[in-house]
Amino acid sequence: MDTAVLAGSFSTALFVFSYLPMLVKAARTRDLDSYSRGQLVLATVGNALNSLYVFSLPVGPIWFLHVFNLGCTLLMLVWHLRYAGRRPGQEQRNWATAVMDAWSMLRRISQ
Repeated sequence: MDTAVLAGSFSTALFVFSYLPMLVKAARTRDLDSYSRGQLVLATVGNALNSLYVFSLPVGPIWFLHVFNLGCTLLMLVWHLRYAGRRPGQEQRNWATAVMDAWSMLRRISQ
């Protein structure tokens, strides 16, 4: 394994582990009021467009990093649309349903 692939693999792992606490907290508390919906929309659209470039590259750590980042921004956007501005206990669906909704949206985008 060359140095570039090793560095890419390590940085991808760091990025994934840095995102996990935010995702777990958002799923557990459903408190997404502090997140900017505009930023989440722009990040998701930007990541979707960036897919055209990333998927033209040879398979490597950048693919996993990109798919993870796209999935996270899409998931956070779905959760924000569903939970932001609601009082605790006002949720109508559980977080597993939101994950499934996000997964369905991601599959539709990739087709």
